[in-house]
Amino acid sequence: MLDIEIEDMRWQELALETLAHEAVSAALAHVQLDLDDCEVVILACDDARIAELNEEFREKAKATNVLSWPSEDLAAETPGADPERPEADFTGEIALGDIAIAYDTCAREAEEAGKSMTDHVRHLVVHGTLHLLGYDHIRDEDATLMETLEVEILGKLGIPNPYEH
Repeated sequence: MLDIEIEDMRWQELALETLAHEAVSAALAHVQLDLDDCEVVILACDDARIAELNEEFREKAKATNVLSWPSEDLAAETPGADPERPEADFTGEIALGDIAIAYDTCAREAEEAGKSMTDHVRHLVVHGTLHLLGYDHIRDEDATLMETLEVEILGKLGIPNPYEH
């Protein structure tokens, strides 16, 4: 199940529901999970709101493009290894967590990179979903793994490698 909470109406004009569904489904399918078995919540907001969240949860008083709050820590202890697989709760559902995405930062980044907003948003939703699944980019080996997965997933969506300049 994908629950999208839209605080900034510009997201509706971009058809975020469709983009997010494509991106989350593709990311989950890549790790052999089905969106129908999982729960993901997305908050579609603006820079002011995401700056508040970034300050509250990461002690960084600035806007960012996407934030993720995994329901459980699935991260691998060994650098570059796959995270643990999420498990269903007693209801049979896999609660993965929450993602917040900021319109202003996404639009600015897409324009600066010469990318379409829709491709950039799908990339960031894939990125956020991978964080919910325990992937990260703090250690170099983990970053390489996460970026490789992103490129593979985005390729299936017809989106070029976002890391090539």
